[in-house]
Amino acid sequence: MVSAMQSLAHAFKASASQYADRIAVISGNDRLDYQTLDRQSDAFASALAKMGVSTGERIGLYCMNSPFFVIAYLGIIKAGATVVPINLLINTNEMAFILTDAGAKGLVHHAVFAEQAEQLKTSVASLAFTLSMSGDGEDALLWEELVDTDSPPPTIEWHPQEDLAVILYTSGTTGNPKGAMLTHGNLLANVSSVKQAMQWRPGGDTVLVVLPMFHAFAATVGLLTPLLYGCTIVPLPRFEPELVAKTIYATGSTIFLGVPSMFTVLLRLKPERAAWLESLRFCISGGAALPVEILRRFEAQFGKKIYEGDGPTECGPVTCVNPVGGLGKPGTVGLPIPDVEMRIIGEAGVTPLPIGDVGEIAVRGPNVMKGYWNQPEATAEAFRDGWFLTGDLGTEDEDGYFSIVDRKKDMVIVNGMNVYPRMIEETLYRFAPINEAAVVGEPNDLHGEIPVAYVSLVAGAESSEADIRAWCRENLGRHQVPRKIHILPELPKNATGKILKRELRKQGEIERGVRDL
Repeated sequence: MVSAMQSLAHAFKASASQYADRIAVISGNDRLDYQTLDRQSDAFASALAKMGVSTGERIGLYCMNSPFFVIAYLGIIKAGATVVPINLLINTNEMAFILTDAGAKGLVHHAVFAEQAEQLKTSVASLAFTLSMSGDGEDALLWEELVDTDSPPPTIEWHPQEDLAVILYTSGTTGNPKGAMLTHGNLLANVSSVKQAMQWRPGGDTVLVVLPMFHAFAATVGLLTPLLYGCTIVPLPRFEPELVAKTIYATGSTIFLGVPSMFTVLLRLKPERAAWLESLRFCISGGAALPVEILRRFEAQFGKKIYEGDGPTECGPVTCVNPVGGLGKPGTVGLPIPDVEMRIIGEAGVTPLPIGDVGEIAVRGPNVMKGYWNQPEATAEAFRDGWFLTGDLGTEDEDGYFSIVDRKKDMVIVNGMNVYPRMIEETLYRFAPINEAAVVGEPNDLHGEIPVAYVSLVAGAESSEADIRAWCRENLGRHQVPRKIHILPELPKNATGKILKRELRKQGEIERGVRDL
């Protein structure tokens, strides 16, 4: 039984002992059982300790979904350090900001990211070392030699409710990434709640994880929950519908985690591929709102239920889900999971609003973060009388099911990944021909949402949509590049000169036929 009063290291050790011979990780033809995964992550923790990594220090983890990620993640935890996962899609400038802000002592990276790691080594002053998995550079970690040792992990005096397991970087309306501090207790509480709500079968489920493990959803639901309950995980580094379906069939996967765009693409599989998904017990959708039509079409085509849930990074991240095996309400994000409280509140106080009224979703529970790293003011603003303010506007119905109506922030969610308009705007403003810039989100059947840029040019300057997009591709992550760019004579403003994004959204709705002129 997972307890929030122990550390993640203790919880995994108990699972590895109970399920020693069960397969923990499947990658292609390779199989890694629990006792081997335990021994290899122990060895990695020992190596970190010998390099001077001590309790509470932060270590960046820059790796695609793979056994490497799993071993390194567990090893960093066992060393008493804090994992700082790096988003593979962002550019090195943003990576450098995150690692610098976290004061990361080391960076563990896969060999394919050697070039980026070299740049980070020179731009992040706090980095004392970088380690390359399966690489051959001067900083290469001799991975096979390391993980094949029997070196024990260091002895740690754990304080699960205070010790940070991970710092997950998310951004606010300022555009500057903020590090959400999640303790061992936070994550263990969320894992226990997820297991109960989603009716995991300890020692019995196999989970296909194609969502990136650096993301909160995949880390908690796709990595920690299965590994702490003796289940098998199948990490895939990229989403390709045929590969996903074939891997589900080959591994007998019973649970698939996805974001809405993935379910949309899977619908394009040939009808005969439905048999490849036969082993699935159910699918879980999160990261963005799942269109009801997509849910219905998927369930009709494949005969598999999709249970939609939700939750912000700061909450571990899961706060609610449509009950597995119970009443599902399409278009809602379901009921609060065990030990988590949710309510709809107004602009002041935390008194729940009447059923059906729109307000902000607030959350309380042992899963809620300790706060934002080195940002006491932002932390204070995020809480009200012990409740975390999610920034999501929603409603609660008479049965206690929650629905998300809108977001108070301007955040755009592309394939389940957070994209922050101001970060894109700052990049656009650095492009010499651009005078003004504003970015808004637009609904998209495939990606959930896409960023759309509106710009005006400096007088006398010339530029094209292609020029602007090329600039963005050079300076932004792939998911941040605007899918549409509109060049206007000038952007709409109010009396104080503030750009009116609501007018830009209205223009987009008119173009899409959502509203009339």
